[in-house]
Amino acid sequence: MIVKPEPLPVVGWRELVDLPGIALSGIPAKIDTGARTSSLHARVLDQFERDGKPFVRFAVDWDDIAHEGEAVQVDRRGITSSNGETQTRFVIKTPLRIGSVTFRAELSLADRSDMKFPMLIGRTALRRRFVVDSGHSWLQSPHWAESDFQSAPP
Repeated sequence: MIVKPEPLPVVGWRELVDLPGIALSGIPAKIDTGARTSSLHARVLDQFERDGKPFVRFAVDWDDIAHEGEAVQVDRRGITSSNGETQTRFVIKTPLRIGSVTFRAELSLADRSDMKFPMLIGRTALRRRFVVDSGHSWLQSPHWAESDFQSAPP
């Protein structure tokens, strides 16, 4: 008997995502299969240890409010941006929800103030979880109107 795998959910080239471990929801994110690592627009405020594990406290400047969060720091690595520049960034691991799918994802904390989206979802987070339809938007964000994006953060 051959068992067919369940079809993967389809995401558009941009989606609203949640970071429940940091209490953030409805973050506009660009889905980018050309990027390996996902990134979040954040300013690092502090590094500290809790129960022998390294943590990082950061502020996510989004929706004209600095939302503070903290997460386990899993790495600090050089990441090459789309302009070819390599930056050393903090990397955290936290739950990420796209539509009804929640999973732990690695996110680099970066200054994305010059970018249109405060978050970028790279191919490592998407692999074996989603199929990307680059011709559509908001496929996992049903309550989002295209015109509402004009008021979303840069």
